[in-house]
Amino acid sequence: MLLEGTVHDGVIVLNEPERLPEGAVVEFEVKTITSSARSGQKPTLAERLMKHAGTVPDLPSDLAEQHDHYIHGTPKS
Repeated sequence: MLLEGTVHDGVIVLNEPERLPEGAVVEFEVKTITSSARSGQKPTLAERLMKHAGTVPDLPSDLAEQHDHYIHGTPKS
């Protein structure tokens, strides 16, 4: 039996009400389903690019704070 739901305040709320026996032991797998996948649309550019997030090795640890320095050569702040 496959059931789907959404987490609200740390509690899994099923999309379709299902009567499960009291005390039943259940197993669940957490999957992140994008909004475009739910609606059957093509994934957005941001959703497609997320698979590359954090994959570039050897970047400076302060790149986010000092991106102008690394991109444009401005002095570090």
